[in-house]
Amino acid sequence: MNKLVSFISCLVIFLVSPPSYAADLDGLIASLKNGGYVVVFRHGATDDSPKDVYPFKFDDMSAQRQLNDKGRTMARELGAALAKLGVPIGEVYTSRLNRAVETGRLIGGKDVSPVDELTDSGAGSASSMANPDGKNAKVGRAVRDLVSAPPKAGANTLAVTHKTNVTDAFGKEFADIREGEALVYKTSASGPAAFVARVQASEWIAQAGS
Repeated sequence: MNKLVSFISCLVIFLVSPPSYAADLDGLIASLKNGGYVVVFRHGATDDSPKDVYPFKFDDMSAQRQLNDKGRTMARELGAALAKLGVPIGEVYTSRLNRAVETGRLIGGKDVSPVDELTDSGAGSASSMANPDGKNAKVGRAVRDLVSAPPKAGANTLAVTHKTNVTDAFGKEFADIREGEALVYKTSASGPAAFVARVQASEWIAQAGS
């Protein structure tokens, strides 16, 4: 019984977000400069041709959706903004699909580590992407475990994934996550990571230019 209560408590921390959160970017960026956060991005905008082919063929670029010019430009500008704002980036984990790998490289400015838990849990299904139901509990736990792992001292971890994985991990209220949008989590040595903010790519970029 105690274990069940503990599990539910941990899940609530992940799923419950402030109903009317307005990102205080100045304060958030000041905190990010000290490290200790995990920033979960949805990959950038994509070209719908070609379509994803399942089972996934990760080395075949013709069998999966790719970033379009808008997605690449946004990711480059986002990476430049984070660098200008002085946000230290440590490990960059991504889905194994190239649109996420490319997004991670452009934002982080370094090599990335593709992992299964961030790879599209909707198996490339257009209907799943349009209406993620958050029912893949195994993927959800794996993503939450990754997000709860404290980064290296003085750095922040980036994780680039898909709408379906975000919903599996954090709940259906995040099913409207936009391409390039970030969910920011504060890690803790004593428990699961706590949700802090939702930030659009344009907000980071505008803040860096202000």
